[in-house]
Amino acid sequence: MSCFGGDPNFCPECGNVLPLPGIQDVVRCPRCSFCIPVAEFSGLEIRSSVVFNPVEQSTLTLEDEGSSELKGAVIDRRCSRCNTEGMVYHTRQMRSADEGQTVFFTCISCRYQEKEDS
Repeated sequence: MSCFGGDPNFCPECGNVLPLPGIQDVVRCPRCSFCIPVAEFSGLEIRSSVVFNPVEQSTLTLEDEGSSELKGAVIDRRCSRCNTEGMVYHTRQMRSADEGQTVFFTCISCRYQEKEDS
């Protein structure tokens, strides 16, 4: 007895998404190798859609670059472009978890960005 069922897009044994039927006479689940005859997909219409987030909901959108405020701690670091003292920084894990984080610096005056791997 299968623990999953109902939707032909999913494996009835493990719940994994099934690949689209091809030229073979069976559809094989890539996770558990369960096989379904292609005849069971006869007459089915498969549709998919992509939904993008509206631009106004994006957290990275700056409404007006001149009026947007930089958020973060201001540190004593000199901008290599305009030579102004004071930059805002934030960190992000860009590489694998066993390596250091990447620090991004943004000048509070000219908004020049630098990065440093630590």
